[in-house]
Amino acid sequence: MSDNLVAAAGAGPLAGVRVAELGGIGPVPFCGMLLGDLGAEVVRIDRPAAAGRPSPFPVLHRNRRSLAVDLKQPQGVDTVLRLIEGCDAVLEGFRPGTVERLGLGPDACLARNPRLVYGRMTGWGQTGPLARQPGHDINYIAQAGALHTFGPADGDPVPPLNLVGDFGGGGMLLALGVLGGVLSARTTGRGQVVDAAMTDGTALQLAMVYGFLAQGRWEDRRGANLLDGGAPYYGVYRCADGGHVAVGAIEGPFYAALLRVLGLTDDPDFTRQQDRAAWPVMRRRLEQVFAGRPRDAWARAFEGQGACVTAVLSLAEAPDDPHNTARGTYRTGPGGVPEPAPAPRFSATPAPEPAAAVPVGADTDRVLAGLGLPAEEIAALREKGIVG
Repeated sequence: MSDNLVAAAGAGPLAGVRVAELGGIGPVPFCGMLLGDLGAEVVRIDRPAAAGRPSPFPVLHRNRRSLAVDLKQPQGVDTVLRLIEGCDAVLEGFRPGTVERLGLGPDACLARNPRLVYGRMTGWGQTGPLARQPGHDINYIAQAGALHTFGPADGDPVPPLNLVGDFGGGGMLLALGVLGGVLSARTTGRGQVVDAAMTDGTALQLAMVYGFLAQGRWEDRRGANLLDGGAPYYGVYRCADGGHVAVGAIEGPFYAALLRVLGLTDDPDFTRQQDRAAWPVMRRRLEQVFAGRPRDAWARAFEGQGACVTAVLSLAEAPDDPHNTARGTYRTGPGGVPEPAPAPRFSATPAPEPAAAVPVGADTDRVLAGLGLPAEEIAALREKGIVG
């Protein structure tokens, strides 16, 4: 694959890493975004039928080129295999067996490129009784035990968006696995398959909780523990204007600061911080106190006090928060719409400025030309509907 095949970032810790992304939604595009944000050269394989349309996921699809190829036609599959010959990694997120039927499974790709890292993203994994069953984030985190932990003690489990399975236990896990594989391949010369399952990734995120459970420091029920809203000094409280504040005053000095600002230092109900029998009374009292002032008034009162109390910001408010603004946590994307900035930060190889998502198939000719296809062959592929 030639050096001008994909948008050369020229910066970022992953500059020079080349990745092919086989379509998909959710965690696989998120993985591709993470790698592209850090300077990897990512080409996304899209369907010709959608060629020319705007990207359906304008943030997740940033930092890519889009190659529209019909993978149901042998020439289309061969075109992608030619691309893969020059890649460090492939990302795919279809049900087990799907890419094998297309002729783009691990065996076919590794035969063309023995150093390739083949990253596979599924909910249930490539093996196991549920491997071929459908599912979504909510199903995977339920099966892994995480969903059981979210929600009030007297209520039902509450889905934490699709952050725990799709993105934390999915896309980020796949990115870690792929990078581990690339490092190994550069040392050994051998590629491999990375089987990233959202159930596995969700379970990994429960490592500390299972450690607490083994020590007898965690009850296997909602709203009864230190970090699940059970502790009154670690939770969310409604304010007078309907806004909320988040309280995380776990350690002694933070707890003392919380009581000081709230005027509760001498209240006998708050002298037994770790006494679970006292928690219900403490929570009811904190609810009453926080309900007496608006959210922003409380935020000002706690500013600089070291009590670990912050306002709960909305999606619209977070990008304009002074701290987030100072760090550049959010950036202004196309059309003036805020979007998360690349992270983490690197001192010697900072991530490049993200490139906006392109229309589906926008880079088809350029990518194919980078593979060495002459203009007349590209035109023939387009006339046959193999590329878009």
